[in-house]
Amino acid sequence: MKWKMAPSAMALAAENVISELTQNGHEAFWVGGCIRDELLGRPVHDMDITTSAVPEEVIAIFARSIPTGLAHGTVTVLQDGHGFEVTTYRTESGYVDHRRPEHVEFVSDVKEDLRRRDFTINAICCGLDGDLIDPFGGEKDLALRVIRCVGDAEERFDEDALRMLRCVRFASVLDFSIAKNTWRGLLRQRDKLAHIAVERVRAELDRIVEGPHPRRGLAMLARCELLARGKAPFPWTGTDLAAAAALTAGIGELESAHLRWALLLHALKQSAQEADELLRAWTFSGTTRTSVVQVLRVREAWTAALEAVPPGEPDGTDLLRRRFLAAVLTFGVEAAEGWLSLLAILPAGGLPAANPPAGSEISPAVTPAAPELVNGLIYLQAARDWISQMPLKSLSELAVTGNELAEALGKRPGPWLGNMLSALLQATASGDLLNNKQVLLLEAKRMDGHEL
Repeated sequence: MKWKMAPSAMALAAENVISELTQNGHEAFWVGGCIRDELLGRPVHDMDITTSAVPEEVIAIFARSIPTGLAHGTVTVLQDGHGFEVTTYRTESGYVDHRRPEHVEFVSDVKEDLRRRDFTINAICCGLDGDLIDPFGGEKDLALRVIRCVGDAEERFDEDALRMLRCVRFASVLDFSIAKNTWRGLLRQRDKLAHIAVERVRAELDRIVEGPHPRRGLAMLARCELLARGKAPFPWTGTDLAAAAALTAGIGELESAHLRWALLLHALKQSAQEADELLRAWTFSGTTRTSVVQVLRVREAWTAALEAVPPGEPDGTDLLRRRFLAAVLTFGVEAAEGWLSLLAILPAGGLPAANPPAGSEISPAVTPAAPELVNGLIYLQAARDWISQMPLKSLSELAVTGNELAEALGKRPGPWLGNMLSALLQATASGDLLNNKQVLLLEAKRMDGHEL
């Protein structure tokens, strides 16, 4: 087998594993995703091996091996700095929880092992000679760009309900279609997703949202309404879905995963609080959840600031700037820039600004738009400039410390101190004060004298 899409060192190490197995009288083949990706011209990141050798025989051949899944015939073989899952040919039965087989039987025919696999494009193996073993037409389906179950789709999805999301994920990531019989089987078995742990569902959804064609996957999920059947239903269903889908038109342009999730939740009209609760239910990491929610909190502050700009008010732009900078200081520069990135790809169209910036070429025509788009695109570049022009962006950059303020005012630290630091930070970031210790101390004494 001549690998073009796999790192040469990994391919050579895997070849040595297969050679060792065959020299000891066993069959062994590369199998599954590595073959699929090689045939598609996609990078191969790992290699799985299937063999007629039972786990005990594999362990006996390779001194450096880990019994990672003996019950299912899997041994991880460590070879030349790489790890390979070597799995015995097997059949499976008795999927009592619609996820894991209750019975596993080792077999001697590789075609029987391929028969248990999910999709034809994953049921291909290849040996050292480079000849494909492809009993279910996986290579043809790769050429047709179609996802098709091995055998009866309803049976495959009943055995392992997570395969339904994997089906959508492969179609989305590879930009494939789904065979009609496979799609029908998915619709008939979709209620079985309720048996699958939220973490596993989220992992597949992550790959769809963060993949190269997220809109394709989201459209499929909307049509099959699969997510509504999970243990933690996701609101990607309902009468407003068409409008939500329109707002995600640019999701594939976003490189950041957390911005893609923020856009999706924004499109679903989730408040920051609702998004936080939903992401918790879906077991997202605290880091991801915080990043997404902070972007949505900036959105809420931005919308409130836009709504606070009075029509015809000469100082409206400065009011918007100050409120926006307050949000930047509260939720962070990254979150603020994230919201502006989302704003830039949201559908253009919206109400004209109440107070367009000087020189702005804004049509007086009025078209319906969400509040955050009212004036939003008009002020987009201005908001980016406001951030770049901030003399400081966090309390740690302020030229005076809390202890210095307390000492200068002869007061014990208390809640007043945090309020004063925040006020000084806001004034300095807005350009009202120089970030100079003496200037800040004088302003603090003035504020204290007025009990502000």
